[in-house]
Amino acid sequence: MAKWMMYSKKADFQEIAARHGVDQVIARILVNRGVTEETQIRQYLHPSADDLMDGSRMRDMEKAVSLLRTAVTDRMRIRIIGDYDIDGIQATYILHQGLLRVGALVDYAVPNRMEDGYGLNVSMIEQCIADGVGLVVTCDNGIAAAEAIAAAKEAGLMVIVTDHHEVPYTMEQGHKCYHLPPADAIVNPKQADCPYPFKQLCGAAVAWKVIRQLYPVMGIAKKEADCFLENAAFATVGDVMELQGENRSLVALGLKQLQQTSNLGMRTLIERCGIQGKMLSAYHIGFILGPCLNASGRLDSATKAIELLETSSAREAVALADALQSLNEQRKVMTEQGVKAAIAYVEDHAQSADAVLVVYLPKVHESVAGIIAGRLREQYERPVFVLVDAADGEGVKGSGRSVEGYSMYDEMCKCSELFTRFGGHPMAAGLSLPKENVDAFRRKINAVCELSTEQMQTVIHIDVPMPFSYLTPERIRQLDLLEPFGNGNPKPVFAQKNVTVLRRQPMGKNGQYTRMELRGEDGGQIEGLYFGDVKNVEDVLSEKGKITVAYYPQINTYRGTQKMQVVISQIC
Repeated sequence: MAKWMMYSKKADFQEIAARHGVDQVIARILVNRGVTEETQIRQYLHPSADDLMDGSRMRDMEKAVSLLRTAVTDRMRIRIIGDYDIDGIQATYILHQGLLRVGALVDYAVPNRMEDGYGLNVSMIEQCIADGVGLVVTCDNGIAAAEAIAAAKEAGLMVIVTDHHEVPYTMEQGHKCYHLPPADAIVNPKQADCPYPFKQLCGAAVAWKVIRQLYPVMGIAKKEADCFLENAAFATVGDVMELQGENRSLVALGLKQLQQTSNLGMRTLIERCGIQGKMLSAYHIGFILGPCLNASGRLDSATKAIELLETSSAREAVALADALQSLNEQRKVMTEQGVKAAIAYVEDHAQSADAVLVVYLPKVHESVAGIIAGRLREQYERPVFVLVDAADGEGVKGSGRSVEGYSMYDEMCKCSELFTRFGGHPMAAGLSLPKENVDAFRRKINAVCELSTEQMQTVIHIDVPMPFSYLTPERIRQLDLLEPFGNGNPKPVFAQKNVTVLRRQPMGKNGQYTRMELRGEDGGQIEGLYFGDVKNVEDVLSEKGKITVAYYPQINTYRGTQKMQVVISQIC
């Protein structure tokens, strides 16, 4: 059971609201988010291009741009090495189109998830050598590819790494000793000595910063690179980066651009997904459009998604968009089957008491391991690693998804001797290891964990205890000022206790959600939608007679009629 906690931060909410022309509820939520300074409030409520930082502040940016300029001028063959997820796909697209715009002789290659695994490898370098490539540019990978980059340098290739993942390190005498690959230039804000102040950019945003710096050097207005803003925003949401600081402004601006995108492939995908004409939000990227791009890299080739973004043929755009949708439907079926198998594994192996779950599902397709890990994390409220047999028969591969307060990458560094390869973020990671090390990994990752299952328990932070009678259409519309919502900027949570359920009715094809008529303590009535387990409602009502709800209000428009309603996230 999640813990419910009420924010208790104090401030002059009335004064903040009056100064910025918003409701006091908005002011309270801003304070809850730690947004209290004038500049912060302005950036939060009214994001602008002025919030986007100068990419020249990144370490090695000048060096990378100089190398690219020389390669373009000398007609050197350039190859971009991308990745097969949303971030890698968008980063590859940005670099490829950006370099073509400056006249580069450039192509790209994306690792095959099943055959190559994640990131740059020696075989890809060997192919670059055979193809006469002179400059390799990575995106959304490369920071951990020391062996492959060393091979490239030995063969006389130049290498630029653009990445955002954690820099590999080992602990020596109680201190982190970082290990950078021997590239000619490394553009990654995560480097310890990189002066760029915002460290949470995704790989596509880093790639975009490179193109923005390259264009003026090549005689092209920097503003022309802003056509890729929507791609960087898409990747920021898709890679679940924190929507704070520069990221929040980047996504807010990118969503506006995406709403009227001139990209034929993206526009076609939006249409085929049935969301044309809707006000696009981070939700649409994270749960509708993004999974279609991701599905290409999971079950086929990520080049399909890049081809969709680059096509100028309406017929090809429709064919590719439909293919990605079909792959995503396959992925959904595989995920559901895998989740059922994973839950059975946890219960059968008596691992539900482990602080960190390590679930070994040898027959599950490795492409959905990360999604399954995320679903288990939600159910069991703790870090989860899902391991599967590698498709090439070489050991075991896996993906991890974490909870707040548990740095997955740092914890994996304590077990590094068990892996053949690993990398990632505090909240997500990928790994490869010999099959005989699976049980040893489970034991050690739990032995080094300093957090109890209670400490990792999900906490529901209530922003405002707000009775239904206080809701008005204007107050609900003002909540749009707080968008985009996502990791690091969660949707506000309101609460009402002692709610009487006047009526309830199962809805959906399979009764998967419940519509209820609710009455609050002060008599305010409203319709509520609950997408959780119907049994939860029955259990609480049978025990207490009334329910306490955590909710978010919205205005539902149906056949020209608008009606207020609340979407219930938690019941107790």
